[in-house]
Amino acid sequence: MIRLSKLADYAVVLVSHMATDPSARFSAADLAKLTHIPPPTVSKILGALARGGLLQSHRGLNGGFSLARAPQDVSVADVVNAVEGPIAVTHCLDHGQGDGGCDILATCRMAGYWQRINTAIDGALKDITFAEVSTPLPVELTVPLTATPSTGAAGACHDGFGA
Repeated sequence: MIRLSKLADYAVVLVSHMATDPSARFSAADLAKLTHIPPPTVSKILGALARGGLLQSHRGLNGGFSLARAPQDVSVADVVNAVEGPIAVTHCLDHGQGDGGCDILATCRMAGYWQRINTAIDGALKDITFAEVSTPLPVELTVPLTATPSTGAAGACHDGFGA
């Protein structure tokens, strides 16, 4: 199963809320209340996004965090990269690791295909900006949740809090 980490998912949720008012400053506490993401997690994510150059940190009475770039200049891939590092769907594509530490790379018939899949996923995430994400997609255009093999129930969006 290919899945973003919970931190990456939450980071996208946080930036999508911030993109609705790009010039505003948001406190970690306000974002935690708004999104129902635990405050320590919000603080951790905001720090990573600021270190990644996506947010500006403002100190003082009217402090908080604001977007460092316009929503149309920030992609979902930018946020995922700031929190998780570059997209890599398999261990052998782990960027910065040379061959990724893969013991079977020399005989792997999938290596080129994994790269192609990885490039497609990365491209799809780069194509979606927060100018788009700040306006929710109509329900009929979204992918329906399907039953999970273990429970038979539909999966919850953003485990632990409402969408």
